[in-house]
Amino acid sequence: MHQNQVENEKNFASSLITALALLPSTPTRSDVEEKAKILAAAFSFTGNIEAIVTEVMVAIDTRMGTGVSLVDAEADHDDEWHIKRKDILWTYSEAYSDFLKKERWGSDVIQSLSDVGDKILGHLQDPTSEGSWDRRGLVIGHVQSGKTANYMGVIAKAADAGYKFIIVIAGIHNNLRKQTQERIDEGFVGRSSDPENRVPVGVGLTPNYPNPATLTNIHDDFRKDTADRSGWKINDFSKPIILVIKKNVSTLNTLYNWLKEMNAQGDGRISDVPMLLIDDEADNASINTNKPDLDPTKTNSKIRSILGLFAKSCYIGYTATPFANIFINPEAYDEDVYDELFPRDFIYCLDAPTTYFGPNKVFLEEEKSKKILAPIFDCENYLPFKHLKDDPVTGLPPSLYTAINQFILARTIRNLRGQSNKHCSMMVNVSRFVVIQNRVRDFISVFVRKLKDAVKTNYAMPENVSSQNNYMQELKAIYLKEYALCGFGWDAVKLALFDATESLRLFVVNSKSDEALDYKKYELEGSSLTAIAVGGLSLSRGLTIEGLCVSYMYRNTRMYDTLMQMGRWFGYRPDFEDLCKVHLAPDSINWYAHIAEASEELRMQIKRMRRARLSPKQFGLYVKAHEDSLLITAPNKMRAGEKIKVNYNFSGRLVESYILPTDETINRKNEELIAQHWEDGFGEDIIPTTKGWTFQNVPFETIEDFLTRFLTHPSFAEKKLAAVNYLRAISEQYPVADILLISIEGNGQDEQNYQLGTQGRSSAKRIPDKSGDAWQASKFRVASRGDEGLGLTENQRQQAKEDAEKDGKKPSDFHYRTVRDKPLLMIHVLGPVGKENFQDRIPAFGISFPPGNYETEVEVVANTIWVTKMHGDIFDSPDEEDDYDE
Repeated sequence: MHQNQVENEKNFASSLITALALLPSTPTRSDVEEKAKILAAAFSFTGNIEAIVTEVMVAIDTRMGTGVSLVDAEADHDDEWHIKRKDILWTYSEAYSDFLKKERWGSDVIQSLSDVGDKILGHLQDPTSEGSWDRRGLVIGHVQSGKTANYMGVIAKAADAGYKFIIVIAGIHNNLRKQTQERIDEGFVGRSSDPENRVPVGVGLTPNYPNPATLTNIHDDFRKDTADRSGWKINDFSKPIILVIKKNVSTLNTLYNWLKEMNAQGDGRISDVPMLLIDDEADNASINTNKPDLDPTKTNSKIRSILGLFAKSCYIGYTATPFANIFINPEAYDEDVYDELFPRDFIYCLDAPTTYFGPNKVFLEEEKSKKILAPIFDCENYLPFKHLKDDPVTGLPPSLYTAINQFILARTIRNLRGQSNKHCSMMVNVSRFVVIQNRVRDFISVFVRKLKDAVKTNYAMPENVSSQNNYMQELKAIYLKEYALCGFGWDAVKLALFDATESLRLFVVNSKSDEALDYKKYELEGSSLTAIAVGGLSLSRGLTIEGLCVSYMYRNTRMYDTLMQMGRWFGYRPDFEDLCKVHLAPDSINWYAHIAEASEELRMQIKRMRRARLSPKQFGLYVKAHEDSLLITAPNKMRAGEKIKVNYNFSGRLVESYILPTDETINRKNEELIAQHWEDGFGEDIIPTTKGWTFQNVPFETIEDFLTRFLTHPSFAEKKLAAVNYLRAISEQYPVADILLISIEGNGQDEQNYQLGTQGRSSAKRIPDKSGDAWQASKFRVASRGDEGLGLTENQRQQAKEDAEKDGKKPSDFHYRTVRDKPLLMIHVLGPVGKENFQDRIPAFGISFPPGNYETEVEVVANTIWVTKMHGDIFDSPDEEDDYDE
């Protein structure tokens, strides 16, 4: 496809979206098709109208809420200063919105993005304010959800309002800094920063666009000699200056020295230049303390020093998760730096657009998860978790070859859907070592070459001939298993395989590689890229992998800043979401699901805290005391065997005994305990539910007695004690609680003998222990989603529904937890299912705590042995990564 043809399709889609925005109501597909035909005739457009209609339907169907912010209600700040100022022309902001229209963004999303930008701008200081001032904030987004688009909108509005010096900190790798520079060039600067080709781009195609200046380009980070040669001082410019830099000590130090030498005045400060610093990698604060240039304490300290040079400054950190480093990992900051960078003025939680393909779809929505997720069971025999850089690689696991075949089929089907001009990628992340990544690439290269030869020989052959080839047999088998409902029969898919395989390129993406995963290059040539990208840290941090269809990741890490950042599979998948596959180790699936749910609940807590007029500081303390914060940062906080004391806050959380003992004596005694309390009615009347029974308003003392006598595996004893202590700590406010007996009729349920019917549960893995074996429930869950709604009144369920609708969601357990407004004890008997049925009946429990007690905490003593017992080894540490820019 030629470049002008790609440009014609882009312009046609943009014009169609603009025309549809004028309609009084949301158009149907037939409305879009009719308008497309009219426009095609008017513009003599001959491209693929059907594919463009599908793309436009996604654009106009995408909605995005305006999010919610926490602010310091006691602070003297006017959030509407930008509305009251009548001298702002919004030149940069309007040019950015026009640019997004040309990029085929829907008008509703562009407007939402602008509205959110206005709100964040309002949280900043009016740059025309007199005297010295500073503002500090944090924006919580979602991985690959458009954080860059958000802060580019904020930058444009800030520049319109009068911010003159803007710094964007964009990761620790050159490839991510370059990618961010390209986006800033398109969305704000308006001119390519490539020294060899400084042509107008993006917003710069607008007539008379006032191009900001930039002291960095797509090839070079900030360099003092470049800045010195320019002879510029930052207050020489009538237009804003923007820099896109890496987050390392050397670069930050160079920038600090240049600012101090060239621009600071007699008192050592820059007093007349309002400055905005966007830290797009606020989560990169705990990485690799063995590499001095990336030392988190030093990088954060240098950021503080740069901010301190300016008498008028604003700092906004951007994070992909509520478990932001500034909350859970204060050890990465000197005390004064922590105070300086803490978002004391505002926390803004972004909503994800409705078409976002995120953690909820991948991990929490059961039906979709089954189609998307593929557990990896065979990689340990080829590339074990604990491999070293010098270990031999004798082959690749069959599951990886299956994933490559899935990718070939996904590319083929996308081509048949009219998406041949769209990028399509696969990610392979199986090692932290560059040398191992290169070996993996070599094996994949051999396989792909043989696969291409097989397709070339057989794609046009009759089925009785092509089916004799092993590669074609495997492709057809995977098609029938995974993609038979894609809308195209095998014959059509087979015929299209050649074009899909011939365009395939293989890349190693790491700091030592000279292979650039450069999607922009292919766009400029009027084509798309079909890529398999093999890598490690470079792949997992911020770099956008365009059109990602298949991911294969076998890494074992729970280090905080590799946690959700490794989730490159999130983002937007218009008209190919059904083709996407994510291959992960079973333990990783459980961990991701657990942390995705915890993150979603924290986002809901922000909305509740907003209504309660709580401050960013109170939210930060709550997150720090969240039970998962320790597990995420454990390797940083403790040495082998060392004990530390941490405070836990279970407000708004569900604590479940997901570590299940296999000891028959323990399980029999727990069943006897349940029967005894059930027969006694827990001292209250029993009420049937659709899934068992409930006892309401049971005194705290009765529940404490039950939980104290309920036997758990030793690995869970500390957590049970912490939960009971927390229940006691809030018992004055909540003297009674509800109890649910969860029972599945027909699964051994015997009401006469007080025996619950079992709930089937998958077991994730066996936990060997000298005090007795245990099994860990899949996804760390005991209850089924929605169980907390059992036993609620109709009014309560309606209230939960209304609350959920305000959040743009269906009612969840968190909403039920909120309307119940008292603790809930759920009692289960699980019937484990899977390859090993180690016990037919295993009692378990869950305690659900109502939200609102944000300052009530209990102390827990923990060490690395405890953490390992609870959640397994954390042996894939970023300290051992060698994929860093020198």
